[in-house]
Parts: sequence; structure tokens; C-alpha cells
Amino acid sequence: MKPDFLKTGKKESLKTWWFRMLMNWYPMYFGTGGKILFWAADNSEIHLRLRLSLWTYNYVGTIFGGSMFAASDPFYMVMLLRILGDKYVVWDKEASIRFKKPGKQTLYAVFKVEENVLDQVKKLVSEQGQTTYDFVIQWLDKNGVVHAEIKRHCYIADKDFYRKHKGTTQSSKLDLNFKRS
Repeated sequence: MKPDFLKTGKKESLKTWWFRMLMNWYPMYFGTGGKILFWAADNSEIHLRLRLSLWTYNYVGTIFGGSMFAASDPFYMVMLLRILGDKYVVWDKEASIRFKKPGKQTLYAVFKVEENVLDQVKKLVSEQGQTTYDFVIQWLDKNGVVHAEIKRHCYIADKDFYRKHKGTTQSSKLDLNFKRS
């Protein structure tokens, strides 16, 4: 039985159901031990599950923090790309995790992109060409107790702006002139 915080009024479409199935079997995601339970038709909400299993078990018998981190990896970036469309560039810029309590049972995460966040992001991108936004993901047990929080820092830009400015913020050359000790 699903915890109450996983119940939603949103529906899944055939397209998002199919994408969810493909993602669950994608080797890089499958290896995290996570499972996508729900993907809203409008791409604004996703639910994940992470069980304590052979794949996620760490040395002290709790869910490996790397599994929590990896299982939550691509979702805000993918959600924003699918919602905003092909006139935008979206990248995960950085992420951090804070452990609150060891995960000894199944954990769940809910990802939501609210309409007011989309409006804010679109406004800033239209004014500045780019923006960043921090999303917080919580891994919860069935009772709603937080076991870990992950902050994902996403970069969102107008595609034309990004193309014109990407050389100013990225280095495309590999510096091989390092000193050996």
C-alpha cells in the first residue's frame, strides 16, 4: 500500500508510462536500486522508491547513501527539459546530500515542479537569458520521516543565449600542463 504522501490527483499518460518503464530498465538507473513508481502526464510530478536490498545494502546494513544520491539524479533536469521544451537548455550544476537518519527500510521520494516555479524560471530566463534554481529532494519512509535531503542546483537557459555564451563559462581545452609530484 502506498504512503499517503504518494497519492496524487494527477494521471500518468501512455507516453509517460512508457518512458517510466524504459527508465526503470535503463542499466545506469537500474543499477542505483531505485524504481520510478509514477510519472505524471504533464511531467510535473514523479515518485520513486528505494528498497534496502542486495543492490543498495551498505557495510552497516542500511541503504547506501550513494544509492539515494544516484537514484535521484536525473529527474529535475529531465522534468524541466520535457516541460519547457526544446528552446531551453537545462543542466544539473551541482548537488549535495545531507543524511538525517539511516535508511533501514523502503524509502520514497516525490519530485514536483510547481507552476509558480516554472513561471519564475521562465520570467528570469526571458529577462536574463539564464537562471539557476535549487530543488530539494527528501527521501522519506512510509511514515513520512525524512532520512536524507538532497539539494540539486539546476541551470536553465534560453538555447540561443546558451550557444552564444557557453564559451565564456566553460573550458573546452584539457590542461595537460600539470606538475607531477
